[in-house]
Order: sequence, then C-alpha cells, then structure tokens
Amino acid sequence: MKKFIQWSITLLLLPLLAGCGNFGESSLSNHITNSSKTKKTMTTGPSKSGQYSTLLQDGKYHVSPIAGLTSSSDNENNNNLQAFETGLLAISKKEYSPDKYYFQEGKLISAPVAQKWLARKSDNNPQGLNPIDNGEKDPNKRNPIYLQQLLEQDFYTQSEKNYKLSGVTIGLSLNDIDYYRKEQYGSTFETKITDSQRADHGKKMANEIIQRLRQQNNLTQVPITIGLYKQNVNDSLVGGSYFAYGVAKAGQKTITDWSTIHQQNQVLPVVGNEDPINTTDADNFSNFKNTIQNYFPNLSGVTAQTHYEDGTLSGMVITINTQFYGSAQISSFTQFVQDAANKYLPQQPAIEIRIQTVQQMQALLTKDYNNKQYNSHVFTSY
Repeated sequence: MKKFIQWSITLLLLPLLAGCGNFGESSLSNHITNSSKTKKTMTTGPSKSGQYSTLLQDGKYHVSPIAGLTSSSDNENNNNLQAFETGLLAISKKEYSPDKYYFQEGKLISAPVAQKWLARKSDNNPQGLNPIDNGEKDPNKRNPIYLQQLLEQDFYTQSEKNYKLSGVTIGLSLNDIDYYRKEQYGSTFETKITDSQRADHGKKMANEIIQRLRQQNNLTQVPITIGLYKQNVNDSLVGGSYFAYGVAKAGQKTITDWSTIHQQNQVLPVVGNEDPINTTDADNFSNFKNTIQNYFPNLSGVTAQTHYEDGTLSGMVITINTQFYGSAQISSFTQFVQDAANKYLPQQPAIEIRIQTVQQMQALLTKDYNNKQYNSHVFTSY
C-alpha cells in the first residue's frame, strides 16, 4: 500500500472498511486519538458565506494523517480528488450547519488503520473492506477493488472555551471501473462495476465502518454521516459525483434510511458522440466561447467543467488558455471576457473563469451562486 498524497485547494481525508472480520487483534481504539487537552485550540474566525470556521491546534492547521491514501495507484484521476472532497463538504453542511459547527480535517482514523481498510480482505488482513482476491484474472470473473479512497471530516461545537466533537462525516470513493494489471508493469485491464454493485458494497462498508467507530466511548453518541461517491474514469476531464448519503444518529450502529443524490458533471464542449446534459447551457457556452475566440484568435482552448444538481446547473469552471503575455492584453481580454460572460452565461450558477497560460495564471473571474456580479483580478509580478 503506497501513500499517494495529492494537494488540492480545499481539504481531504478518509476512513473505511469491508467484511465482518474479527476486530480484536487490531482494535480501532489503539489508533483513534482524542483531542489533546494540553494544546491550545483556536479558530480561523467567524464563518462567512456559509463556510466553516476551522479549528486550529496551537495556531496550526491540522492535516489528516490519512489524506491522499488510496487502494490502488491504477485508479487515479486528479479531478476525482477535488470533487470527492468538495462534494462531501456539501453533504456535511446539510447535517452540520456552518453557523453552529467548526470544521477540522478528520483525525479519528490513523494511516495504518486506513491502509488496512482500503486493502483487500485476507487471512493476514481481516479488516480489509475490499473483497478477497479470488485469483481470477478475467475481468468478468475477478473480484474488483470497490473502495478506492476514504475521506473524513470532523465537526465540533463550542461550549464556553471548550470544543466538543459533535459530528463526523465520512466519504467512500467507489470505483466505476477497476483498473488492474495481470502482471507487474504489464498492460492495464478493466473490470466494470455496475451501479447496483457499487451501491450494495458501499452501503455494506458504511455500516461496518459505523459499527467499528461506535466501539469508541467518545463516538457512541456522535452522529456519523456517510457519503457514497462514484469515481469517474481515469481519462475523464471532470470528477465523479455523490449518489447517496445517510446518517447514523446518536447511538445508531447502522444507516437504515439512505437519501439519493442526483448529481452530474460534464465537460463542454461535449466530447465525441456524447449528448449535453442541457442543450441550452451547451449552446450558451458555445456562444460565449465563439465570441471570445473571435476577439482574441490566438487562444489555445476554452473548456468548461459543469456541475448539475437535480438536473439544474449549479456550478461552472471555465478555463481559457492563452498565448499572450502582455499586461495590457491580459487586462483588456479580462474585461472582454467579463462582458461576454454577463451576456451569454447563466446568472444562477456559481461560475469561475480562469485565464492562464501553460506556465501561470493570468486572471481570475468569479461569481457566487445566485449573484449576477462578477469579481475579477488580474495577476501581476515584479
């Protein structure tokens, strides 16, 4: 098991497990750590715009010990990493309001425990969440790796000067395709995992994880939220999406009521014979793209990552790759892009427009959800 650490703009982490092996010989209690009472705890300040204030230990940001751990290096897509994390934070906000709770990257599950949970179940690793290796090499006969990554987010409430762990959210990143090799350094093969297989295994793993966490005295009465995430394929230009989440309330050892999440991600312009999720959104982006390319023909490309919630466009990240470097050109182009965005792009979704070369970011335009006003910044150097 290798530790693959990937840094993103936001935060991440993970915990998980499969099977019902004897938990005794490597008790979770040996690896879960409680908040240190000797360290000075402070926060980043009051929450703004629905974002969490973060707990700091001795003035330092806490990084999860299991951040970046994966079950296989063959199943990797950087877009999955950030979508996995930001999507889980959105689920957390449904249960733990930023107005009341403070955020900290998960620290309940250690790296050694997470490594065991992410690995296959075996005689030597009864804690493995992924199924045993049945020895088959045929893609339709082998037991695939279902669980690719874990993410943990912890939430605290304040009582006078003390902070109490009051909620935990755990994300399970589940493969759509399990990429594997029949021999070391050999060709890569694929095992397709169906939606029903992914959901069944994910829910089983979720309940097993809850039962293990409940063995801790400090977690018996803490609500535990689990989100199930479908990874996108390795060559996708967008990340995957969450398809279900559930909550084990205080004292509960299983999730009996799962909520379905309807999310979709897509790149514009669409690739190959793929149909756009929404033709109006695709046409609006096409008009925006054509307008700015006609104004500045020497652009390397204009693409958009789109995110849909319940069929409605809720977010868009547009990347414009340029081939010019003059500050006057960049400033003029940024203003033109803002005008084109106001004219052609929808007003409701949150939108981020990145203007960049291969080497560096040149300008950034952002708009919040349900806000018509763009904020822009042109980067300079000395």
